[in-house]
Amino acid sequence: MQVTYIAPEYIEVVWPKIEEYLKGAADYTYGRFNVEDIKQGLYTKPQQLWIAYDEEENVYGAVVTEILIYPRMRTLVMHFTGGIELDSWKPDMLKLLQRFAKDSGCDVIESYGRMGWSKVFKNDGFNSRFMFYELPVEKAV
Repeated sequence: MQVTYIAPEYIEVVWPKIEEYLKGAADYTYGRFNVEDIKQGLYTKPQQLWIAYDEEENVYGAVVTEILIYPRMRTLVMHFTGGIELDSWKPDMLKLLQRFAKDSGCDVIESYGRMGWSKVFKNDGFNSRFMFYELPVEKAV
């Protein structure tokens, strides 16, 4: 399995192979993003696209990241992750992202998502710091 960064000029080439994976990730944003928003963000924001693929150029997954600078910390945020056979490419993807984060002066890699990700990342050194909850305005008391 190979993992690599996809430069913006090649997004259109790989997009048909990753669109469904990122659509699945968008579905878990509960209306905050759709897959087209994710694609546009790759062109309009300082975001990075990473893919996992095999020797036959079958694509197994995609990750969208962005460097976020807080007042006292620089982080690499894993915004969207989607794909199949995650166990076959996750270790290599994380190594590549760690190297990119370090080379970019980041202190940590952070992510957020559905609760199932805590199980996926439990053996990779990620710590669960907080959960994200929301209350729809029409239900507020």
